[in-house]
Amino acid sequence: MEPAIVLSISIGVFVLAVTVFSIYTAFGPPSAQLNDPFEDHED
Repeated sequence: MEPAIVLSISIGVFVLAVTVFSIYTAFGPPSAQLNDPFEDHED
């Protein structure tokens, strides 16, 4: 395989992994531990 194809696939897999991890953190079970700063400082 050409190095450009391997590099493109590697970058694509990395971006996909970061995206999936971010969605899991934002909406999955770990989201229960996140704080909402707007709820902490209500007037």
